[in-house]
Amino acid sequence: MGDRFDAVVVGAGVIGLTTALRLQQAGARVAVVTAEPSAETTSSVAAAVWYPTHTRFEPRVLEWATRTHDEFARQAVDGVPGVVMRPTRMLLRGRPHDIPWWAAALPDLRTLRGDEVRAPFMGGWAFTVPTVEMSHYLPWLQQTFSTAGGTLIRRRIDALEQAGVWAPVVVNASGLAARTLCGDTEVRPARGQLVLVANPGLRTSVRDADNADGYTYVHPRSTDVVLGGTFEVGEWDTAPSPATAAAILRRCTELLPELAGAPVLGHRVGLRPYRDSGVRLDTDPRPPGRIRRLVHNYGHGGAGVTLTWGCADAATALVAGVVRPG
Repeated sequence: MGDRFDAVVVGAGVIGLTTALRLQQAGARVAVVTAEPSAETTSSVAAAVWYPTHTRFEPRVLEWATRTHDEFARQAVDGVPGVVMRPTRMLLRGRPHDIPWWAAALPDLRTLRGDEVRAPFMGGWAFTVPTVEMSHYLPWLQQTFSTAGGTLIRRRIDALEQAGVWAPVVVNASGLAARTLCGDTEVRPARGQLVLVANPGLRTSVRDADNADGYTYVHPRSTDVVLGGTFEVGEWDTAPSPATAAAILRRCTELLPELAGAPVLGHRVGLRPYRDSGVRLDTDPRPPGRIRRLVHNYGHGGAGVTLTWGCADAATALVAGVVRPG
């Protein structure tokens, strides 16, 4: 079979779809090949709030995060489905830390005043960041891609070289599947469990960054509130744990008593594609089979939404010069 496309992206989560759109905007004919529809990917479960969860500082990571923040801010102004700039507070139980490295991406981060903090907290920060409701945003990404001439191929592949059937350039945005597709044993699941409750009128996201009992955050959305959570590296179980759900509800209600009695709407579990050494975004020096260029873009852990557009720009730059527009 001859090449039908200039480039193929493996994976239809938020990383794959944003990369496909950027490649399209650069003039390439693009296909996305995926084993499952976007609505069944880890991205669909994500709380999807801009925040570099469990992500170490690197200059390129700050650049990706900044580009992504700015793109979402533009999309919020443009009325893109599911994208909202939301006021956020991060509360600290110990003495306030130095301003975090990721603050450089935000135009409005400030230290909380004393009258804005109550025990057991000793300080914190206020800032505004994008939140993305994936049930609206992923369909918008896919529709935008399709309307611009993109093709979605539902196919499970078990080796990246198989993607060379469709195009000479392949971008591997396969997330957790990269563990098997390219033999990267650094990629492991970081299990995240969430509880969804009806929104009693909350507008501000709140994080309890230092809770010794576990990862704690409250993220309001249009009709519900996402309560979390967990970050369990190496855990593959996708069944919600009732005990974990009860602990999440307790921690979040202690943080915001307004949540007491809010009806529980559902439970979600997602396996984040965590990678010990951080995101892999590079050109493979030995692309397999008939692939001329293989670019990897995976291993975002809990920061997929936070880094997505910046990584899409970087991946597209690595493809440039190989794909001939049109």
